[in-house]
Amino acid sequence: MRHPDDRSEAVDPPLVDPAERERLRGLPCPAPHTAAELAALTGLLTAPRSRTTAVVVGHGRDTASSEAAAAFAEAWEARGGTVLTVVDWPETAASWLRAARRMTAETPDAWVVAAAVPGFVRLARRLRRSTSWEPSRTYCFGSLGDPRAPALAGSGVLHGLRGASADGGTWEVRGGRITEFPARRDDDRARPAAH
Repeated sequence: MRHPDDRSEAVDPPLVDPAERERLRGLPCPAPHTAAELAALTGLLTAPRSRTTAVVVGHGRDTASSEAAAAFAEAWEARGGTVLTVVDWPETAASWLRAARRMTAETPDAWVVAAAVPGFVRLARRLRRSTSWEPSRTYCFGSLGDPRAPALAGSGVLHGLRGASADGGTWEVRGGRITEFPARRDDDRARPAAH
């Protein structure tokens, strides 16, 4: 039996205000992933000096997120990597604790996420509050590169989160903002850098 003061299983608090709830409702659903996005995401995880081998994959239950997660898991294992577990979650939940615990039950080198912003920011709040999850070890598909996500998640919740964009570019959350890095084209690699 739980102690009356134990709030670890308590329902997550509602969003701060009705306007925030409305902004979450207005966010787009994830689009199907692209080959360039999958390649960029894999590139982030296999960058020089990255010792990422074992990952936990998490995804929302919408079709695009489920398919992106499956494509990543297949590609990762084909490269010789290990997928420790795959966790999914609904877009709304009475409590995010179960999904958060499942995401952190293993000790991965990194987490890989495909999801819509509303569900993920709610899960991320719970992950930060109740587990050892580190956003700086989390890599996402482009749907989570929405510039509104850091503010919706709350101060510092997503700091260090990185991801890939549909065009093969990448992005990173720093200081409550998303910085985008354009995809490198073949002709960019051949051209010497300006000094």
